[in-house]
Amino acid sequence: MHRGFLSNDVLANCSWQYLERSVGRLLLSEGFSGVRMLGQSGDEGADLLAHRNGKRWLVQVKRRRSTNIGVEVLDEIIRAAHIYRADIPVVATNLGFTDQARTQQSMLMAAGTPLQLWDRTTLSRRWEKLADRPVATRQLRGYQESAIASILEVAVSGKRRSALVVMATGLGKTFVAAESYRRMRETHPTLRALVLAHTNDLVYQLERAFWPCLDKSEITGVWNGYEVPDPEASLTFACIDSVASKLQVSGRLDLGVDLVIVDECHHAGSDEYRVVLEALRCGSQDGPFLIGMTATPWRPDGTSIHSLFGEPVSCVDIVQGLKMGWLSNVDYRMHVDNINWQELNRVHHLTPRGLNRTIFIQEWDDAVVQKLKETWYEIPHARAIVFCGNIDHAITMRDRVNGVGFARAEALYAGSPGAPRLSHAQRSKILADFHDGHAGVLCAVDLLNEGIDLPDVNICVFQRVTHSRRIFVQQLGRGLRLASGKDRVIVLDFVSDVRRFAAGLDLQNKLQEGPQYVSLGSKVRFMNVGGEDKEAESFLRAWLQDVAAIESAGEDDHVLKFPPSLSDRL
Repeated sequence: MHRGFLSNDVLANCSWQYLERSVGRLLLSEGFSGVRMLGQSGDEGADLLAHRNGKRWLVQVKRRRSTNIGVEVLDEIIRAAHIYRADIPVVATNLGFTDQARTQQSMLMAAGTPLQLWDRTTLSRRWEKLADRPVATRQLRGYQESAIASILEVAVSGKRRSALVVMATGLGKTFVAAESYRRMRETHPTLRALVLAHTNDLVYQLERAFWPCLDKSEITGVWNGYEVPDPEASLTFACIDSVASKLQVSGRLDLGVDLVIVDECHHAGSDEYRVVLEALRCGSQDGPFLIGMTATPWRPDGTSIHSLFGEPVSCVDIVQGLKMGWLSNVDYRMHVDNINWQELNRVHHLTPRGLNRTIFIQEWDDAVVQKLKETWYEIPHARAIVFCGNIDHAITMRDRVNGVGFARAEALYAGSPGAPRLSHAQRSKILADFHDGHAGVLCAVDLLNEGIDLPDVNICVFQRVTHSRRIFVQQLGRGLRLASGKDRVIVLDFVSDVRRFAAGLDLQNKLQEGPQYVSLGSKVRFMNVGGEDKEAESFLRAWLQDVAAIESAGEDDHVLKFPPSLSDRL
């Protein structure tokens, strides 16, 4: 029998964390969608959520050394199935089930509860049925193949030992990294790789994203505050904090890796990343080859990541993705109703901070909800994300949407010390509800900036969002992924930062530039309560002439010109 991620010998000796993740990998390999890991404190007795054929599956995974699973675990999963509104509950274990548990299963099934029990033999047999090599479920796009070819060319040539890929959210940069790794390992079967990320959630998301590109014989590992590196793993996904802590304690990193991949590598300018990459000798002639992947190569502190990764070997931005037809058409509506035009005529503080405090009317949540309601009925199978400035605002927007009643809304946030918190399991349940349509609107704070894939989103709302060029691109990208039946994404930008106008004008300019390879339906419009506001657009264009400089300006940079006369508007 071959060895692999759920072979019998691995099941006999694995950790409980590994078992949970590998059952998730099995579900993905078998064609389940929306697979989410729940197994943390407060998970209500559930470890995995997944969807197939319109049914929601809930899996509790139990790792045992010697004792078979009894009826008490079956009671837990039945309770959890009610909490998570699951159609099919499952208990999976690396051992077996007691006779009493089997009897209880038969009684539950006779009563209409389709409880499934997966023991070691069941798991191993399901793994054996998988194809040895990954079955191609998606065809490489031209720009992806070009990016992979560029990475491999640089790696083989030896002229430099690093490659940077800049690719807009929704264009598959993680897929490019995974496929590059797969091809490198094809020619070097003993190759070992380390994938670094800056949060635990992103570590797990990356591991899941790589799985479809891996042979079933490959074992992956996680290194973070909960798990330690697995010496059997050819591919380890690590949180940078844990690697940096190891370096601080031992003074060195002897990991024996040939390839290091940094996802969201705009974070790599931090001290932690720098010391780790230097200790590993990444990018040097005798160190591992280094790949950096990002949608947003700009760091908030203005430092460049090119000193670590070099100039990009491939760069595809949002506008290029739109013009090639690999991102959803965007109907971008910048609302100017909240500009205090009379105050703007008197303003003399021409810095973003001074202007933002003066010219924007901040309190108009009810009007935003009303506009979202109107937009909701414009688009089939509407799914919306409302990007909010803080947790209180997200909860307020959730309650106001639910009060109006056109859709069910949920607030999605991680929380911070002294603030309300949602557990990992609660967030996963909300995302599962959004996946299968039980919730239609997510009012989100920060969590959706990086890593989370929600291709069905077709309405994005920006409200009270502080402008950051990097976060703007990440958040806009949440709505641009292609999905079946989706012909466009409508963006409602209720601007509260003058730099956002510059970003909108810049996007409008670039969309109008050639060449384009498909019939482009994307557009940027300036709106007020009566419809499109061409006068506001003309005024703002005349005022914000150097849009690139203004979009990237700091809070106190004096880069804005004195506004032209507003007599025509007033």
